[in-house]
Amino acid sequence: MSKKLFIVLLSFCPAMLFAQDQIMKDLDGDLVTDTVYIDQQTSQIICVLSSQHFEKILSGEIELLNETSGLSPTKNGFEFWNNWMRAGYSNQFRYDAQTKAMQLIGMSRYDFGNAANDGSGHSSVNLLTNQYIGDWNYFDEKKQELIKIPTIKATLYFPKIYLEAFSDKVYFDYADKCDKLFHDKIGQ
Repeated sequence: MSKKLFIVLLSFCPAMLFAQDQIMKDLDGDLVTDTVYIDQQTSQIICVLSSQHFEKILSGEIELLNETSGLSPTKNGFEFWNNWMRAGYSNQFRYDAQTKAMQLIGMSRYDFGNAANDGSGHSSVNLLTNQYIGDWNYFDEKKQELIKIPTIKATLYFPKIYLEAFSDKVYFDYADKCDKLFHDKIGQ
């Protein structure tokens, strides 16, 4: 095996090690293990919290749940991600002690754009501060080159979103707002 191929394969190992269909950790801060997992049959994220008497908390349906979707533990909660061949997104959740619910606190997305990488880039929004940052590119037909546009910093407002109300419609709403910011920036 060539050295380069070995390095490429090795770089995927951490992602495979941390990609999970189920996470068991204390999510609600009561020192009792909670569980969150993806139900492939119903296309939902299911969270079972000890503070909620271990009753299942179901997300909305994720209609475009991909085989390459997964969960990763974060410092204060978990991340759900869903990737396709040329695009994908992730969503960060953490426990809100006031409402006693898992709250969506951040979203990010990436896109490789079309064959010329027009529209490629990545963005994120912090739902606690409503701050959006996007780094995107467009293909200039006249110059025949990919141009990075200046970083987009904006305020995006979303209502508070809890796991029960989360579905891929939340992502598509974010993607639409993100696309509008991109097209406003490049003047289309």
